[in-house]
Amino acid sequence: LDTVELEKLASRKLRINAKETMKIAERLYTQGILSYPRTETNIFPDSMNLTALVQAQTQDADWGGFAASILAAGGPTPRNGRKTDNAHPPIHPTRYTNTLTGNEKRVYEFVVRSFLACCSKDAKGFENTIEVELGEEKFSAKGLQILERNFLDVYPYEKWSDKILPTNFQVGQTFRPSPIEMVNGETCPPPLLHEADLIALMDKHGIGTDATHAEHIETIKTRKYVGVQPDGGFVPGELGMGLVNGYDNMGFQMSKPNLRGELEFDLKLICDRKKTKDAVVANMLTKYREVFELSNDQVQQLDAALAEFFGNPPRRG
Repeated sequence: LDTVELEKLASRKLRINAKETMKIAERLYTQGILSYPRTETNIFPDSMNLTALVQAQTQDADWGGFAASILAAGGPTPRNGRKTDNAHPPIHPTRYTNTLTGNEKRVYEFVVRSFLACCSKDAKGFENTIEVELGEEKFSAKGLQILERNFLDVYPYEKWSDKILPTNFQVGQTFRPSPIEMVNGETCPPPLLHEADLIALMDKHGIGTDATHAEHIETIKTRKYVGVQPDGGFVPGELGMGLVNGYDNMGFQMSKPNLRGELEFDLKLICDRKKTKDAVVANMLTKYREVFELSNDQVQQLDAALAEFFGNPPRRG
């Protein structure tokens, strides 16, 4: 569990936005309850005493039995990821507590259950796929039978349900289906982005860092570039659409992540001592100055795009 995953999953599973999640995680860190919550690492170092951390959770009434079962089965065997910042371990509980309330309790429980699930064994299931040809049409269905729940017993945020299909079909077998139904339907537009989707895209394109994702999202909401529906879906605001259309009409891709992503990538190269600060600053100043000067020359494109939503500005007397 690194920072980006915590922000995404808390938003999706707990319905707590990323900014609030990080505030809570930082408070719990200062109280010595959670590890440092700003980390890009999803690999536990060999030097960590994971057994002691699991042992501390055995006293809980809800997940204590599961923690004990991990120890009885030989101890924690975490599935490691592929990232490390060589500074901080994955987010995990540093001590047990049952005194929290509200969203602090929910975030703490989520971190604990994620940690115990990570230290547990994989769930196991049997999946079968049935493919059927009916006339010139082809149909398929997938079934799933859970054999061993393992981590699912402590991690209620992920659903894995049985859907049992017959397993006695043979390749080439002919049968008479009953009944056959023709159901009307229509294609649906893609769903609106939610905060977790946006964080994933920002992480993918190198926009911001684990420490700034939440702030960037709050900024576009505060500036009315987007609105937020009751279910958390982001709706483009008139100001946001006007700015994007205006810059696109200039021929720039300022609404795309390329320029900012390049800067973030170069900053990482500075940390890795593969580029110098002076070289990155000079290169970025040149690129941003060029875009600024060209956009300043075509500022009427921005006025025209915004006028489509807000009307023409009053004439100055």
